[in-house]
Amino acid sequence: MADIDGQAPWTESRYAVADVEGNGQQPPDLVEPAIVLIDQGTVGEPLTWMVKPPRPITPLACRIHGISNQQVASDPPVTEYAADIMAVFDGAIFVAHNAHVDLSVLARELPGFQPDQVIDTLKLARRLVPGLPSYKLGALAEELKLAADMPVGLKPHRAAYDALMCARLLAHLRRQVR
Repeated sequence: MADIDGQAPWTESRYAVADVEGNGQQPPDLVEPAIVLIDQGTVGEPLTWMVKPPRPITPLACRIHGISNQQVASDPPVTEYAADIMAVFDGAIFVAHNAHVDLSVLARELPGFQPDQVIDTLKLARRLVPGLPSYKLGALAEELKLAADMPVGLKPHRAAYDALMCARLLAHLRRQVR
């Protein structure tokens, strides 16, 4: 089966499925990035980093993702993890839900970050599963029953959960195209 975008079969590619949580400032600073690799069609485990942003986490952002300023007070800035994060992305197709949001944060925080290929699962889901009332990640997870057997401790609106859910969504959508 050829890739949806006319490339090689999707199981022959390596994907880095990302999600970021920010501090709620404008523009947002990174608080928690997560990446789930999909290699040869197999969804991996989330890799995640907690970072101390240069500006405080807003109360609204804290209510959404549950990460407080106190929780990241002793964490290093993203610059200490930048090389590790960039290494995970290296050679992979970048994937995210509503990708422009994650891309803009990562491009600001990781000097030189510019993926060659991007897949937006929001756009992909709208195209491949038309007619749903909502295409938010949580709504798609519920509609497509993707949340079964989530690892203990992961919860919605945290980067690891959302990246893993996005990876499962991509795998589901790729299987639908056969």
